[in-house]
Formats: sequence, C-alpha cells, structure tokens
Amino acid sequence: MRLPILLCGLAFAAPAAAAAQNPAPPAPQVTVSGVAYTQFVYQLADTAAHANGFDVTRAYLNALGKFAGGVSTRLTADIYRQAGDNSLRYRLKYAFVAYTPQASALTFKLGQIHTPWVDWEEALWEYRMQGTVALDRNGYLSSSDFGFGIDGKWSGDRVNLGVALINGENYNGGTGDQRKDLTARVSVRLAATTDSSRVGGLRLTGYGHVGKPTGGGTRNRALGMLSYRSKQLTLAAEYAVTRDSGAASTALLRGRVISTYAVVRFPKSKTAVIGRFDSVDPNTSVAGDRQNRLIVGVSYQFSPNLRLLGDWDRVSYETTPTPAQEAVRSQALFQAQFAF
Repeated sequence: MRLPILLCGLAFAAPAAAAAQNPAPPAPQVTVSGVAYTQFVYQLADTAAHANGFDVTRAYLNALGKFAGGVSTRLTADIYRQAGDNSLRYRLKYAFVAYTPQASALTFKLGQIHTPWVDWEEALWEYRMQGTVALDRNGYLSSSDFGFGIDGKWSGDRVNLGVALINGENYNGGTGDQRKDLTARVSVRLAATTDSSRVGGLRLTGYGHVGKPTGGGTRNRALGMLSYRSKQLTLAAEYAVTRDSGAASTALLRGRVISTYAVVRFPKSKTAVIGRFDSVDPNTSVAGDRQNRLIVGVSYQFSPNLRLLGDWDRVSYETTPTPAQEAVRSQALFQAQFAF
C-alpha cells in the first residue's frame, strides 16, 4: 500500500514543483484615468458686449495597459470644442503599443504617439489647463502624430531622449501622403536640484524637426531651451526658428518663436504664482505680423486631483488689431483642472 501512495504523492508534487520553478507571468494591469479643463472667461477688451461664459475647454480619457514582456499600450480619447458648430466632439489623441526590453534604457512606440517636444515641455510648464505651449498654440507643432518613436533615458534621467518618424500632419490632420517628418529631442541635466524627474534640474535641451508637408514644400524647426526646475521654482527660456513653405515654388517663411516662463511655489503652501511671455513672428522678413502674449496668474492646488487658476491673458499686435482680434485680446480667466 505504501508504494502506490508514494507514487500518487509524487504525481501531485511534480506539477507544484514545476510551477514554483516557472512562476506564472504577472496578470495584465489595465487602468483608466482622465483629466478635464474647465473655465470661466471674461473678455476685458470687449467693452461693448461684455462677452463672458463658462466652458469645458478639453477633456481626456485614458486607458493604459501594462503586460508581461515589457509590452504596454495606451488609448486616449480627446473631447474638444468643434469650431463652426461649437459642439463638443471626440477623437483619438493617442493609440499606440510600446515595448521596453528588459534592463533597456529604450522604449519603442508604434501608432498614434507622443511627439518628442510638446509632451516634454508640457511636463515642465505643467499648466496645460491655461493653454498649450507656444509652438503648439501657434500651429508649429502638435503633441500627437502617427508614426514610430523611440524614448530613452540614462543615469536617472540625467539624459532624456525622444526621436520619432511621423506623418507630420498631426493627429487631427489625417495621414498625409508619402512624405514623412523626422523629429528629435535631447535634454541633459547640467546640475541636480530637489526635482529628479525627467524635466527636473538645470537642463539644456535641443529639438530638431525636418520634414515636408503634404504636397511638398518645407516644414523645419530648430529649438534650444535652458530650464531650471526644483520643488519651489521653474524657470525656462526657449528660442525657436521655423521654416515653412506650402510647396517647392512658394516663398519660404522664416519665422521665430520666443517663450519664457516662471512658476514660483511657496514653501509649505498650496499656492503658486505663474508668469509667461510668448513672442511669435511668422515671417521675420516682413514687418507687422509679430504678436506677443503675456500670461500672469495665481494657482491653488486644492487637492491632488484638483488645481485652480486665476489668470490674465493678454495679446498685443505689432499693427492695429482687427475688430475680432481686439474683442478677445485681453481675457480674465478662472480655470480648473480635475483628474481621476
């Protein structure tokens, strides 16, 4: 009787031992999150109509997946205000698969991906609730496009890299034609601060963008930035040159974008003061087309999920603004960002 019992015990123990030596892969992790920006705006320059209103300026819904073997995925729905009929609509903002080899400093992404510059600068500026960064706000770059990208980081983000081959027509502009854009960003931390994130410390950052729009022409950008970020202070200054033409036979527009900003966070307080100045000149060869934007405000981090901002946003023009420009050039805003 002992021999059959022993054999049965070995039969049950063998699979258990094999499972202990070869543990099952971790279960997939899927999380859902979101963020939205809402505001009340009062048009200070519109003294005749006193235009004002409440709005939801943007909302994003994210589904993030993390799987065995270094594979991850992201789907983001973008809810936005449609020009023309003024309705709220939705579209895809991000939809990509990413792969990070074991112990590798590189991550490979394919699909509708982050572009190298805008996502990185928004993390530094951190007030997307007020509006997009200068190059995005003025139509020179977008935060998302269709293509293949590589992200890299070394020495605890001392060096941070982003490279992408994209269609170039942005996530809201279709797939374009056979022409592609090559973009790259590299950021080096020159000195450490109390902020050790990918945008923290004293950093020197460069960005290059070479491409051709659908139908031919030129779409080039070059940018340099010096930034400083700690737990109490963010300072940044960037200078960009742009080169654009609609086709090979059209005139080349030589543009310039300058953006500087600061965020001062008070110790042991939820309050911060922000300031930003953008200067955009679409064609430096002619006079009268430059515009400057000044933003100043005070924010309050009500909770980890809710940030409030009161700010003044004013645009000045090199020449006399049109009636439509005059009506909205000076705004008082109360804005909120909430996330879950």
